[in-house]
Amino acid sequence: MQRNPTLTASPSARRSPLAIAAALVGVLLLFAVIAFIAGLAIGGAGGGPFAQADASTPTVAVPSGASTPAPTPALETITCAEPNEAFAAFCEAYAQIRAGYVDDVSDEQLLDGAVRGMVEYGLPDPYSGYLPPSQYGEALDSLSGEISGIGAEVGMKNLSDPADLESCTLVTDNCAMVVVSPLDGSPAEEAGLQAGDQIVAIDGESTSGESVSSLVYVVRGEAGTDVTLTVSRDGEEMDITITRAVIDLEEVRSEMLDDGVGYVRLTSFTERANDMIRDAISGLLDDGATKFVLDLRGNPGGFIDAARGIGSEFIPTDELLFTVESGEDVQEWRAVDGLLQSDDVPVVVLVDGGSASASEIVAAALQEHGRATLVGEPTFGKNTVQQWNDLPNGGGLRLTTDRWFTPDHNSVAPDGVQPDVVVAAPDDPTSDADPQLDRALELLAG
Repeated sequence: MQRNPTLTASPSARRSPLAIAAALVGVLLLFAVIAFIAGLAIGGAGGGPFAQADASTPTVAVPSGASTPAPTPALETITCAEPNEAFAAFCEAYAQIRAGYVDDVSDEQLLDGAVRGMVEYGLPDPYSGYLPPSQYGEALDSLSGEISGIGAEVGMKNLSDPADLESCTLVTDNCAMVVVSPLDGSPAEEAGLQAGDQIVAIDGESTSGESVSSLVYVVRGEAGTDVTLTVSRDGEEMDITITRAVIDLEEVRSEMLDDGVGYVRLTSFTERANDMIRDAISGLLDDGATKFVLDLRGNPGGFIDAARGIGSEFIPTDELLFTVESGEDVQEWRAVDGLLQSDDVPVVVLVDGGSASASEIVAAALQEHGRATLVGEPTFGKNTVQQWNDLPNGGGLRLTTDRWFTPDHNSVAPDGVQPDVVVAAPDDPTSDADPQLDRALELLAG
C-alpha cells in the first residue's frame, strides 16, 4: 500500500444541517440489494442509507503545528441578477436558452441537467452523484417496503491507469463499470455474473457516456422482471439475463468447523451487522471456538460506524482503527469493547477483489496491528466516504466528503490491501473447492 497523507475531505461533524448524516464507506453499490432500491448506498432494510451513521463522536485530532480548522463558511449567494465571474457564463447560457430555444423546456429540466452536469462533469469523482426528485423520492419510499434488485455491486475502474480514478466520471472505452461482487444467493450470482465483469450494455443500450449513478435506475425494476447485461469477461462479450427478485440480505453467517475454529462470514456492513457479528462470535465461543476465520470476501463495505464496531471485536480497546480526514482536520476512530481482543485467540481474515472500503478498513486494521493474518487476493482499493444531502428541489446529492486511512496512515487506493498469504480463487466460480479457506485452516492449525 502507498502512504498518501494528502487525500482528504470534510468530516461529518462540520457538515451542513441538510445532510442526512449517512456517512458511507461502501463501494458505489449500484447493483446491491439496498443500493438499487435505496439510493446507491449500503444499509439494512430497517435503516437504509439515510439512517444516522453513528451516534457517538470520534476523537478529533489536529496534527501538530496545524491551526484549528475554522467553521465551514456560509455558501455565497449567487443570483443571475448579480452573478460572480465564474457563474456569469452559466447565467448567460440559461438566459439564452429561455429566450431562444426552439422547444418548450421547463426550469425543472434545466435544473436537473445543470446539477447532474456539475456533479458528473465538474467533480473528478465517480462516487459522487445526483438523484432527481422522482428517483430520490423512490429511494426514500423504498426504505419502508420490500427491496428488490439483482444483488450485486459495481465500481468504476480506470483500465489503463488504476491510480487515476479521478478521470473516470463517465463510462468510456478506458473507464469501465466493473462488478465488484455478486451477493451470496442473489439473482446475479445464480445467473453467472462474476466479480471483474465489465458492464458494457444494459438491455442492448451501451453504458458508454453515462455515469454509473445514472445507470442505476436503468437496471432497477420490479421483482419478476428481467434485465439483460452485456458483460466483457477475459476479452469476450456475453449477454447475461437476470430476473430481478426481492432479496433477503443475510449479512452474517457462522458455523463451527473442525479443531475449534469458529467461522464467521460478513457480506456487508449494514447498521445491524455489528450486533449480528457479536451474537455470532458469542455463540461460537459458547460452542468452544478457540480460533476464528473472518470471511470478508465479496463484501463491498457499508456504514463507517459498523466498520469501527466490527474492527473493535478483534483489536484492543482504544487502539487506532482508522482515521477520517479533511485537510488538516483528522478524526481518529478507535476501538471500543470487543469479544476477541486477546492475542491468545488466533484470527485469519479472508479477502479478495470484492472486499472493498469498510472491509478494507477492518482488514487493514487487523493486519497492521498484527492481530490477524490476511489470506486471499488483493482487495478492491477504495478509501473515500460518501454522504447524502437533501436539495431544495426534492432531489438528493451524494457527495464524497472524506478519505479514510489505515492505522499506519496508508491509503488502500488504488492497489487495495495486500494479503499476507496470496491464494487464488478457483478458476471455476461454481466449484465447491475453497483453497483460500483451506489455507486459512492450515495456518490456524499451526
